[in-house]
Amino acid sequence: MKLRKQVTVCGGAIFCVAVFSLYLMLDRVQHDPARRQNGGGNFPRSQISVLQNRIEQLEQLLEENHQIISHIKDSVMELTDTGAVSPSAHLPFRSANGSWVLPFDGQPSFVAVKSQDCQVAVDNHGRRDVQMLDVYSLLKFDNPDGGVWKQGFDITYEPGEWDKEPLQVFVVPHSHNDPGWVKTFDKYFLEQTQHILNNMVVKLLEDPRRRFIWSEISYFSKWWEGADKQKKEATLKLVKSGQLEIVTGGWVMTDEANAHYFAMLDQLIEGHQWLETNLGVKPQSGWAVDPFGHSATMAYLLKKANLTSMLIQRVHYSIKKHFASTRSLEFMWRQSWDKSSDSDIFCHMMPFYSYDVPHTCGPDPKVCCQFDFKRLPGGRVNCPWKVPPKAVVESNVEERANLLLDQYRKKSKLFRSKVLLVPLGDDFRYDMALEWDQQFSNYQRLFDYMNAHPQMHVQAQFGTLSEYFSAVYKAGGVPQGARPADFPVLSGDFFAYADREDHYWTGYYTSRPFYKSLDRVLESHLRGAEILYSLAVGHARHAGMEGRYPVSDYALLVDARRAVGLFQHHDAITGTAKENVVVDYGARLLRSLTGLKRVITNAAHFLVMKNKEFYRFYQTEPFLETDDRRATQDSLPQKTLIELDSSGPRYLVLFNPVEQERLCAVSVLVNTAHVRALTEDGQTLPVQVSAQWASPVQMSSEVFKATFMARLPALGLAVFHLYNMADSPMTLRSDTLLRLPGPGVSARAVDPLPVRSQQADPQTFFITTQSLTLGFSGTTGLLESIRLKDDPQEVKLQMHFLVYGTRPSKDKSGAYLFLPDGAAKPYIPKEPPVVRVEEGPLFSEVVSHFQHFQQTVRIHNVPGVDGLSVELSTTVDIRDQTNKELAMRLVTDIQTGDVFHTDLNGFQMQARRQLLKLPLQGNFYPMSTQAYIQDSQHRLSLHSAQALGVTSLESGQLEVILDRRLMQDDNRGLGQGLKDNKKTVNRFRLLLERRDTGNAMTDSGAPSFPSLLGHMTGAVLNHEVLALPVLPKKRGVPQLQTFRPLREALPCDFHLVNLRSVQSAEDPNAPSPYTAMILHRKGMDCSLESQSLGFNCSTTQGQLGVSGLLRGLDLQLLQPMSLSLMHGSSPLANDSSVSLAPMELSAFKLKLR
Repeated sequence: MKLRKQVTVCGGAIFCVAVFSLYLMLDRVQHDPARRQNGGGNFPRSQISVLQNRIEQLEQLLEENHQIISHIKDSVMELTDTGAVSPSAHLPFRSANGSWVLPFDGQPSFVAVKSQDCQVAVDNHGRRDVQMLDVYSLLKFDNPDGGVWKQGFDITYEPGEWDKEPLQVFVVPHSHNDPGWVKTFDKYFLEQTQHILNNMVVKLLEDPRRRFIWSEISYFSKWWEGADKQKKEATLKLVKSGQLEIVTGGWVMTDEANAHYFAMLDQLIEGHQWLETNLGVKPQSGWAVDPFGHSATMAYLLKKANLTSMLIQRVHYSIKKHFASTRSLEFMWRQSWDKSSDSDIFCHMMPFYSYDVPHTCGPDPKVCCQFDFKRLPGGRVNCPWKVPPKAVVESNVEERANLLLDQYRKKSKLFRSKVLLVPLGDDFRYDMALEWDQQFSNYQRLFDYMNAHPQMHVQAQFGTLSEYFSAVYKAGGVPQGARPADFPVLSGDFFAYADREDHYWTGYYTSRPFYKSLDRVLESHLRGAEILYSLAVGHARHAGMEGRYPVSDYALLVDARRAVGLFQHHDAITGTAKENVVVDYGARLLRSLTGLKRVITNAAHFLVMKNKEFYRFYQTEPFLETDDRRATQDSLPQKTLIELDSSGPRYLVLFNPVEQERLCAVSVLVNTAHVRALTEDGQTLPVQVSAQWASPVQMSSEVFKATFMARLPALGLAVFHLYNMADSPMTLRSDTLLRLPGPGVSARAVDPLPVRSQQADPQTFFITTQSLTLGFSGTTGLLESIRLKDDPQEVKLQMHFLVYGTRPSKDKSGAYLFLPDGAAKPYIPKEPPVVRVEEGPLFSEVVSHFQHFQQTVRIHNVPGVDGLSVELSTTVDIRDQTNKELAMRLVTDIQTGDVFHTDLNGFQMQARRQLLKLPLQGNFYPMSTQAYIQDSQHRLSLHSAQALGVTSLESGQLEVILDRRLMQDDNRGLGQGLKDNKKTVNRFRLLLERRDTGNAMTDSGAPSFPSLLGHMTGAVLNHEVLALPVLPKKRGVPQLQTFRPLREALPCDFHLVNLRSVQSAEDPNAPSPYTAMILHRKGMDCSLESQSLGFNCSTTQGQLGVSGLLRGLDLQLLQPMSLSLMHGSSPLANDSSVSLAPMELSAFKLKLR
């Protein structure tokens, strides 16, 4: 009867929604003044067109109404379509098909996505002169000997080519300072970097014609802190005069393959905020000479930060040669989804092998090395080509100047303007005063000679990067940042990178995965801490309690921003630093993670207090425990054990860092198998109690896992009560079966958790929920198939583990390079695995224990996002291996051909093509957050919680490298192999989606986007719920309440990238009254079947009302800003809506009270 009543009530709700929606539609049409009749029923043509528009709008509203009703119907039907009747409608029960049915959540959800919000995925995206996917198809990727320019070709010119328009040469002195690589950050600073900057101040002031550029603000800020007043004043003078230029201005020169766009942007903001506060500088030009391949995401971030130009260097030598031969080394870099030119940024690609002096003056390194005056005879560095530099004196200046000018002219033939850029520097250059004198004095003599001889038709000088770009724009007759006539427009990226032969830098996509994973945990905590801190301080100010809140936690945020920023360096997150440097990075990350957990627990404490008058903060008496702890920087986290006793409840605060409401299964560790979970208002929740396993066959007798279903507010904090008390009908135990490889292994149960065991057999076995059915190999316990609810078609999805070796020749795989000894071989364990199968009402999982890895496949029986994908966790330990790389390959029957998609920095998707003309290692690409394969019926996405290398070597396959252990250096300067492997957990979600019938798949070269469900799946994987237990109090726990920060839901295509308290101009460790809100409007593919997401989802064509967004806070300022907060537009009225185009990232300065 109760079930029938629920269905009746929900049916009535559907009817009411339908009637009310139609009423609103009619009301909208009737009150539209444009619809009034004109002249007794005679409609002019303009009125007819208005009527047609209104009819189209009405049709669209009807369609949206139909979507809402159908989703509510689906929610209701989930109760009735199982083929079973509950003996008691409010208890979990098992249906005829074996899946568990849970009590109805009582909140049916709908998805109402406007068709206009899907247009970005189907629109024609306009013409590009250069599409990188096409370039890859076009090139042979051969490597003929090009003469003096080995990877290029012979360059010739006519002597009179510059007679009418002289060549302008800008020589740009620079020093590339890695914030950690073969030495730690602090050691580099102490031994080299501080001397470079100290010398810079003295030597630039000696001659106003001298120039220097600097990039890494992590170093510059450290130097500034220790500089005396005289040095600071001199520096400000050099900046003001234009002799010293800050380029890019990020905390580091970020990696562009593994880094997530949240962290790439955050380190840019940190650098730019420091510059604005201390130097008053706004960078104009980007400088990226050392990242190992380049991403379109970085171009977009720089453009949105108001930079006008950028430079890149490490690009595949075949692509450099192609661009040089077509004079396309300078281009407008446009985002793949951009129909206009709004995202265009002018980009310069350096043409030759390296950014060092022998490879920057022209095509012949033997000649260019003679003009690196640090290598003069008698010094510690010489020229490998056996012809040393000569000091420039009166007797040889003519010969030297003509030799150098010949190189300048040849290099200039590769570009479209008669303006030439010549970088002059290398790693940690200019640390000795002598080098400043050697370089600047000798070059000045050469410039003076060239400029004094008009017949040479050259104007040469020292310059900054922006002075070069300004001269290019001036020569082209266009404003700063605009496209000069006939310069090409390019879309795509520059992965994978090879510097010579078949030496592809694709190994670093996976190197040191432990730290790649830790980095993402820290990023999620940083974002969560920023948001909660900003909200807590805002509410404290609103309540006049700012003095009682620990505002000083801001210093912990600053420390974490800088630690995360430092780790985005292109030798940190890449896994390409020396072992002791990695330990230094790890210690910084762990310290910051500990600090962020404190920020989160302190903010949560304040925000969940029902009566803020009872709020007390004691530094030594925390109110909340953290969700987990890490003993050392290289150990895995240990979840906090919640000790329950019969004296009363333990309170648990759950933080949802996602900007949408979340219905999910939450697991905590407790000390008893007798657990009850209640909501804040006393409603009993279904709980699944399962064992904590000490070994593959041994349960723990002291620790148990309690899993319950929770509905959590967007960006909010929900309060739950846990009791140790006699089981209720809502507490159910996992049903556990151990599939053992032989009779010699036995299992031991712990009361009251039963365990069954059987000898493994080859028969496929299955686990199922209301949404998914998974098939597994009876012998290995590895995944074999997946079937979606209501889909008669089972999709083959076989999971294989494979091993790559390295080649036997002198060139072997290392931290950077992947040089396999051929195709991967199947992983063959010494012993067959122990396979554990656990089934229950909230989750079911299969765990396979192999010698070098443990694979867990889990599905949640929860409506919405959490229940629609497969959770994968692979614990890898290859510390006993030699020169081996472990890979996980998914083999499906999806007909993908040679096309697959990988993400760039978690921001956008990029089409890839498996090319047989490339070596195996050249077909690997970076995967920061996801990759997918698709055909006309299905899309299979692999979402990742850590950056790894990925490929698709055959149709229907997706393969990811999990870890690499390599015993030797790969000759790229590190001097070490990868031998410091850790036990590492790689976390994924597998999402299978059906394509809507009638929706054709887009062309393989067109921009591609995740579905809305795909975006949400990535969000829940990367932003886990934090379970924060309230510590028991002798005086009792004050009354707590759920904190719901949002007054109304964000449109579900919006992502809150950050809510970042802006630092005070007076004290960098204290907050100002301002908060930066950074939003991303996600592009999405609506051609895949929409599913019930577990929350109400609607879109608004990019409109967002900010003033009414945050509950309990007043908005006193709303100002659009550039992405790094350096450039502000006029403030908007506080009640204004902001508007974002699909894929747009935007920043706003808010003042909240």
